[in-house]
Amino acid sequence: MDTEKTEGWFDPEATTFGDRVAGAREQAGMTQSQLAKRLGVKLKTLKGWEEDLSEPRANKLSMMAGLLNVSLLWLLSGEGDGPDVPGEEGELSRDVMDMLTEIRDVKTQLAQAADRLGLLEKNLRMTLKDEAGE
Repeated sequence: MDTEKTEGWFDPEATTFGDRVAGAREQAGMTQSQLAKRLGVKLKTLKGWEEDLSEPRANKLSMMAGLLNVSLLWLLSGEGDGPDVPGEEGELSRDVMDMLTEIRDVKTQLAQAADRLGLLEKNLRMTLKDEAGE
C-alpha cells in the first residue's frame, strides 16, 4: 500500500485514545463484549474507554495492547506499532482469525504470569532480607 494511503491511518494528531482502542478492536475482529470479557472488565467500562470518558489502569492497558496486537505506545499516543492498515493483509479465513485471537490470548496470559512472577520474586527477596536482619 502506498505511503499516501497509510499516512492518515490512525493519525496521532487526529485520533483519541478511545478511537485507537475501537479501531484496533475492530481490526482484531472483536466486538466490545468479546474484548471486555477477555480483559475481565464490564462492557460499560470498555465503552467508557472507547468514548474517552475514562482510561484503563496500566495492567489493563498492557493486556489490551497484547490482545489487540498493538504496542502500548501506539495505544497511548498513536505512535509505534498499530493495527495493520485495512486491506494490507487481505481477507483471512475465520479459522486463521480464531488462531490469531488464541495466540493473543496466550500472549496476554504469559504477560500476566510474568508480572505475577516478578511480584512474587520481589516479595521473596524482601522477606529473605527481613529474615536476615538487614
